[in-house]
Amino acid sequence: MKLDLNPDSLKDILNKIAFVASGASEILLSFSQGINPLEIQEGDLSSPVTSADLAANDFILEQLQTVFGLEQCGYLSEETHSGSEPMPQDWVWIIDPLDGTKDFLQKTGEFAVHIALAYRGRPVVAVVAIPERGELYCAAKNQGAHLRHSTGRSLPLQVSPKASLNQLSLVISRNHRDEKFQHLIESLPLASKHYIGSVGCKIAALVQKQADIYISLSGKSAPKDWDFAAPELILTEAGGKFTYLDGNPILYNRGDVCQWGAILGSNGKCHQELLQKISETIEKLG
Repeated sequence: MKLDLNPDSLKDILNKIAFVASGASEILLSFSQGINPLEIQEGDLSSPVTSADLAANDFILEQLQTVFGLEQCGYLSEETHSGSEPMPQDWVWIIDPLDGTKDFLQKTGEFAVHIALAYRGRPVVAVVAIPERGELYCAAKNQGAHLRHSTGRSLPLQVSPKASLNQLSLVISRNHRDEKFQHLIESLPLASKHYIGSVGCKIAALVQKQADIYISLSGKSAPKDWDFAAPELILTEAGGKFTYLDGNPILYNRGDVCQWGAILGSNGKCHQELLQKISETIEKLG
């Protein structure tokens, strides 16, 4: 299938990857429900790679490469990435077959499948699947975001209209918070905090109006391209914003897959004010 930015083409691509994400979801559920044996294949409990990660990854790559080939697209996946050079193709698939592996192992249900197609470093089609809830969050550039449920319903998504900092709710991780980040979030005059696994699940909370802000602040390590590419497009097509601290959009496939520094996802209503407050706090913290 030849890729282009025509809206009908992007819609067709979206339907195809929604099918792929659904298949990957079924694979992950087969491991979480004990149908297939779940084993840690690489790493350890602090940074695990399981048999479920690898099985879902193999399925996604096989399906995408069968349809889109190996010449016009690059494939940037958490489980197969190596090297430090950007992929030479304009079109790059950015894939996390299992975002939230710790939550997957802890059986919180807060894990997701991320599949995004980027054109020249920016996502143009994306799906985030949350297998335990039977949900597919889908977006194509300039076409809005929708939730497709396993029941067959498709609902448009829109971020909350809250426009005062003291009304806003923050989603944060249970597992990835150092002292500097803790100081940062405590400095913001927000209404509440919600602890949710997987970036995909966090952004799902924003587009379902269950929360309003997501902040990433790298420490000794940093989130990777595949953590953000699909969730970003879901959020921005639902009316939110997702930027670096200087307000610029996130760039992908730069060679270094780490997304260093501070990144803010929000409902957009107080985005600039939040960027300013986060910048001031980080400067004070040093």
